[in-house]
Amino acid sequence: MDKAHDNARILPLAVGALGVVFGDIGTSPLYTIKECFHGLHAIALTQENVLGALSLVFWALTAVVSFKYIGFILRADNRGEGGIFALLALLPHGRVRGSTIAVVAALFGAALLYGDGIITPAISVLSAVEGLEVATNAASSFVVPITVAILIALFGVQHHGTSGIGRIFGPVMIAWFVAIAALGVWNVVKNPAVLAALSPGYAVSFFARNGLHGLLVLGSVVLAITGAEALYADLGHFGAPPIRLSWFALVFPALVVNYFGQGAILLEVPAAAVNPFYAMVPRPLLYPMVGLATAAAIIASQALISGTYSLTSQAVQMGYLPRVHVIHTSGEAAGQIYIPTVNRFLMVACIALVLTFQHSSRLAAAYGIAVTANMGITSLLFFFVALRTWKWPLARALPLVLLFLFFDLSFFGANLLKLADGGWFPLVIAGLLLTLMLTWRDGRTELRDRMSERALPQELFVEDVLRRKPTRVPGVAVFMSSAVGSTPVALLHHYKHNKVLHEKVIFLAVRSEDKPFVRRSKRVDVEELGGGFYRMTAHYGFMERPDVPEALRLARTQGLDTDPAQASYYLGRETLLTTGKAPMARWRKALFALLSRNAEPASNWFGLPPGRVVELGMQIEL
Repeated sequence: MDKAHDNARILPLAVGALGVVFGDIGTSPLYTIKECFHGLHAIALTQENVLGALSLVFWALTAVVSFKYIGFILRADNRGEGGIFALLALLPHGRVRGSTIAVVAALFGAALLYGDGIITPAISVLSAVEGLEVATNAASSFVVPITVAILIALFGVQHHGTSGIGRIFGPVMIAWFVAIAALGVWNVVKNPAVLAALSPGYAVSFFARNGLHGLLVLGSVVLAITGAEALYADLGHFGAPPIRLSWFALVFPALVVNYFGQGAILLEVPAAAVNPFYAMVPRPLLYPMVGLATAAAIIASQALISGTYSLTSQAVQMGYLPRVHVIHTSGEAAGQIYIPTVNRFLMVACIALVLTFQHSSRLAAAYGIAVTANMGITSLLFFFVALRTWKWPLARALPLVLLFLFFDLSFFGANLLKLADGGWFPLVIAGLLLTLMLTWRDGRTELRDRMSERALPQELFVEDVLRRKPTRVPGVAVFMSSAVGSTPVALLHHYKHNKVLHEKVIFLAVRSEDKPFVRRSKRVDVEELGGGFYRMTAHYGFMERPDVPEALRLARTQGLDTDPAQASYYLGRETLLTTGKAPMARWRKALFALLSRNAEPASNWFGLPPGRVVELGMQIEL
């Protein structure tokens, strides 16, 4: 009975995973084979080269996606959640967790995902709309305007959330995978000789025959596995069993047979190299297929856009980005969020890419570097987790990660050869974002150090108050504290200038934990300090948004009975000066001050009731 129940639960999740998890990799047939034989680094269209390219695609899907990600990386879940920040959080505290290499590598991987989030909507929609050029030459001048219009519409509806449209993601992607599988089978049946490419010997002979040019083509083959990171990043939404079921039951077979179908038509009609995917489509079905491909591309783009929102929220919670305005678009699914700042950035960047590169072939060169670099970083972090967290012996962990890195670095090296053709773009984006994240992290550290110099242990402050017996007024005051145990500077200022205190004072510190979620029963810790003073700590996972009123309500179970709507909330507001002696470059101090000024107000981030917040300003030199 339990097994039947589990199967009934897994199947709907597997259908949902088709759109969210496999949208990106599922639309790769639109451009992968085309780039091998008609892109900027196209190779001669011979039977040996076609079979070699198909063999490379098949074994890339098998080794990287099926073996590495499905077989191993999905096991590295942080309480059910995946993604590069979840992997980083799995590392134990100490020299690995705190090492510059591990943290910076993870941050660079996260920054590369932003580049992926920019390129995926641009190349997916553009390559889908380019099918109109196959139908009629007259459509050539309309491809870019139509793509831009679709992207504007896509980003324009983000504030409505994905709960409504998300219900049709799965069925649309089922139709997509069935359609591309049918096209592939039809063409493979006509030329079954392409099935010989299942042998890895053709992949080996491809390099022996083509040398350096073969490496350039490998940079195009990697387009077949773009989206593999989504398998891991979306682990928490669906779980490993539904993702595995979707991959092996439908996605993997459909992709393989479609790629082989494209190879079959290339051997039959060499002119099809201009766009082998649409060359497989019977002419009466061409326009419906363009429509279905566009829908699939939009779904793939939506998955990356939503993933970028989640990535940003996690980075903020872990202290690597400043607070941003987050809008929850669903009352049921906490993970469905919309971030206006990120949405505007992605929209402008995507449209700029389309207008600059004009053709999907030119964009393809920019795509591979971000993906392959991220795969290599994931392999390294997985190695640290296996070694330090799971306590695998080195003899078990090292051969596995070396095998992973063999594929990762091969693909990455091949894409480095395309650096001048557009591969520089994701690296520039990642470099800028990495600079922002490291500057914010280091600036926060220096700010905490400056604040701690002024700090006073809460016990000493309470003793002083009880000795002096200042005037106490009715009510509850909540003072937000950046560190557990330290008296907030805002309270010291308030006490110094006003000489009064509320009859009940709460020192509240909000801590972000190295796990995605914290159970409500473990949300708050309350300690009574005497004299109406309480020390309270609220714990949140890196995928949760702090909610101070909710935390105060939960504190009632520990004897702290307050009405969050009637309490007064005191926050410190710092004016940062760059004239101090903090060991940061002057330009980084200025950048941190700029980010700090433009961060979302703490009152909004912590969900404090409007009209109940008091801010006390202070100047701090960095």
